[in-house]
Amino acid sequence: MKIVVVGTGYVGLSNAILLAQKNDVTAVDVLPSKVDAINERISPIDDKEIISYLKEKDLRLHAVTGEHAPYAEADYIIISTPTNYDEKKNFFDTSSVEKVIDDAFRANTPAYIVIKSTIPVGFTEEISKKYHTDKILFSPEFLREGKALYDNLYPSRVIVGTVNKKEQTLSAARKFADLLCAGALKDNIDRLLMHTTEAEAVKLFSNTFLAMRVSFFNELDTYAEMRGLNTSDIIQGVCLDPRIGNHYNNPSFGYGGYCLPKDTKQLLANFDKVPNNLINAIVSSNKTRKDFISGQVLAMAEKSGKEPDQITIGVYRLTMKSGSDNFRQSSIQGVMKRLKKTGATIVIYEPTIKESTFNGYTVINDAETFQTQSDVIIANRYDDSLKNVKDKVYTRDIFARD
Repeated sequence: MKIVVVGTGYVGLSNAILLAQKNDVTAVDVLPSKVDAINERISPIDDKEIISYLKEKDLRLHAVTGEHAPYAEADYIIISTPTNYDEKKNFFDTSSVEKVIDDAFRANTPAYIVIKSTIPVGFTEEISKKYHTDKILFSPEFLREGKALYDNLYPSRVIVGTVNKKEQTLSAARKFADLLCAGALKDNIDRLLMHTTEAEAVKLFSNTFLAMRVSFFNELDTYAEMRGLNTSDIIQGVCLDPRIGNHYNNPSFGYGGYCLPKDTKQLLANFDKVPNNLINAIVSSNKTRKDFISGQVLAMAEKSGKEPDQITIGVYRLTMKSGSDNFRQSSIQGVMKRLKKTGATIVIYEPTIKESTFNGYTVINDAETFQTQSDVIIANRYDDSLKNVKDKVYTRDIFARD
């Protein structure tokens, strides 16, 4: 089986590696540096399993840049390109996905095209009508940053959506589900075949539910902090109910990362003219949490007796999670923007940034200098390296885990 995977972010690369254990896989990226790294079996992503598999496994994997994508030779083309949320259009920017589809059809490929990128509800059906084809499938991914390949090896479920129920189309969808399951280590994986539109909705509703859970425990923490209550005791008491469970419940500065901010906004956009209260509240709750956190940090800083424009606030790591190198849309950056408006000086400790500045902020990657210069240090996730300055650290990391 010959498979082309377009996009080598954590979704694309983890899928490419999973499938390259038993199939010929070509990974496609626009960046030559990523292509070279993959061919040298060096992971461009901080992901334990991806690093290990690239280094140790005998993978039938080769990477090329876009102009060399072998679309005409492929049996399946998997699209894992980014679909950022366009605030002006109030919709996902699907141009990267559309370009791959157009390039594939121009190459007269016999392949089935599988969209793994997150897209608006109804997109696959619309694009299929545009090209008069039933060979575009949608298969949502449910992967964590820093654990993407692990989650592909032990998937919670495999879902493939088709635009019709013709046997040939369903057969191609089953075969693709089989390919994903064949590379996994988990047995008895739940598989679902459904229409592409329902599959698209599954993705957005799943991530919005996770964002809702994050927001719920963050608001619980806000309540406890304002009333002088013990957040840990309340959460542990609540989560002993097996219907709620002791997971995804550690307070933070808000939900962030590649998926949750944009997916919640996209789902809300899809709710246009559909009655709702909860979905809108999930989106707005993230702003409320960042506003609250910023106020608490400023109040702590002002106890030093300095005016806001005399205070230096240190930001310990921009990454969302431990074991991840991603800080796109990280919640702490929203807090930083709010604090900057008060006139406070913001400095960053982020070892993954080699430059001396980031988005106009000074980067100090000497830990001792960073700690000394900071009047207050904010940390979305606490680290023991801060224990000697713990008295000036503000965090809501109650359980010291993601």
